Amino acid sequence: MPANQEIPLDLKQISARVNLPSVVRSVDLLTSPLIRSLTSQEFLDYTLQALRLTDLTTLSGDDTAANVGRLCFRAAYPFSNFDAHSRTKGTIHTAAVCVYPSRVADACRALKALKMDGSIEVASVATGFPSGSYPLETRLQEIRFAIEQGATEIDIVIDRSLVLTGKWNELYDEIVSMRKACGDKVHLKTILGIGECGTMVNVFKASMVAMMAGSDFIKTSTGKEAVNATLPVGLVMIRAIQKFYRMTGKKIGLKPAGGVRNVRDAIAWMILIKQTLGEEWLVPELFRFGASGLLDDIEKQYCALAKQKK
Repeated sequence: MPANQEIPLDLKQISARVNLPSVVRSVDLLTSPLIRSLTSQEFLDYTLQALRLTDLTTLSGDDTAANVGRLCFRAAYPFSNFDAHSRTKGTIHTAAVCVYPSRVADACRALKALKMDGSIEVASVATGFPSGSYPLETRLQEIRFAIEQGATEIDIVIDRSLVLTGKWNELYDEIVSMRKACGDKVHLKTILGIGECGTMVNVFKASMVAMMAGSDFIKTSTGKEAVNATLPVGLVMIRAIQKFYRMTGKKIGLKPAGGVRNVRDAIAWMILIKQTLGEEWLVPELFRFGASGLLDDIEKQYCALAKQKK
């Protein structure tokens, strides 16, 4: 999909009121009945879909070229079980791998060796991840470095102090500068750090500002906060995406990250998307899971279900 471009910041459009108990009830009404009624075939289909929508992630201080290479192999060939591997070889893989800027070149080399460059995106966190509390110029340099190393997607993290103090113009200007650093070829995912935004109203406002500033995705979390991706916060972000779509006709993606650890968590998110934004959003261009452990449960569930069908 073509990269989003900034539009003028309209502070009137970011205002909102959020009734949290109502949001929680809405999530339950939208997801619980469908989750309870899933057939085994539907569960299997969702399991494979979750795999295709995953950004397989390693963001550890002890990352090396070797473990990034293993991550890329797992992204390309997700099933260690021989039968499952044979059935899906070459057809099932994750959407992307996500690494630190210093490991981007390692990921690109590994995917090229696997002949999966162009099939699996290379995403890099940037802009002082996970805090975002660094001088703007160093954050922009980090984006440029990651792109020079081969990153095709950049996951920026905002400075949450700007959200907490209501400095929406400054937040907008920073994200616009990051959008420009990415250019029109590299997709920009904006991490809100929802657990550190203070209120659901702030989450909605930050979502709107990020989209107006040119973000292609809005992403819940770094995975390092105490509170990460939850369905209620996801619904608030979805309402912002819907509003932006009504305003502009532009489809913006959503990426829950942190807290999506098993297939049932992933299915709840996919059903929420299907019930609100529509099935057209359930493609890698518009929806991703940021996860490191989700793939383990996907493999476990897929192999168990496939065995039952024999």
